[in-house]
Amino acid sequence: METQTTLENARDQVLEAALIHVPFDGWSDATLRAAIADSGVAEGLARALFPRGGIDLAVAFHKRGDQRMTDTLAATDLSSMRFRDRVAFAIRTRLDLIEDRELVRRGTTLFALPQHAAEGAKLIWGTADAIWTALGDTSRDVNWYTKRATLSAVYGSTVLYWLGDDSTGHQATWDFLDRRIADVMQIETIKARMRDNPLGKALLAGPAKVMEKWRAPTVPDDLPGRFRNPFR
Repeated sequence: METQTTLENARDQVLEAALIHVPFDGWSDATLRAAIADSGVAEGLARALFPRGGIDLAVAFHKRGDQRMTDTLAATDLSSMRFRDRVAFAIRTRLDLIEDRELVRRGTTLFALPQHAAEGAKLIWGTADAIWTALGDTSRDVNWYTKRATLSAVYGSTVLYWLGDDSTGHQATWDFLDRRIADVMQIETIKARMRDNPLGKALLAGPAKVMEKWRAPTVPDDLPGRFRNPFR
């Protein structure tokens, strides 16, 4: 346990030292070298903690943001909010906790590269999963996947909008986020109508059977139905 704590502290020290260099050198090996020098962490240890250099720094930064968001949500009473408003609040919290937009902009550029695109998509999915888990989601099977896929798309598009938003308090971004969630609500309303229509049921039956073959992590199976509105 003590060794693990020491490693985590060293990782945090290197990551924190890297942040000042990212706006100039990106999430790169040059940034890692500078962070090692600034942090005082032994180079061998730092290289072991971030074996792929800048990409591992970027991944660590993203995951740290997810953890900070999760901690904030756990300490916040969301019971008075509609569920869709809780989702919006979680995304706003995730973005508000970022120290400098340039850190994300540099990361977006890095994960846009073909060799890192899959890792970037995995991180976005991880953020969506962290949000649903923090909000108490216990769904499984197709509902588990559709919720995270939908939120990944909403979160990803909101981040891109936020990166170019110079409005006061990022109000334009929050309005954009509300529109994206409204779009999802509209789609879900259409799907609900299809489920109530005999022809619609037939059209949905095929995809549903395919998706049911996929299994989400084992969780309590206490939520009825699939294809439910993810933001209700």
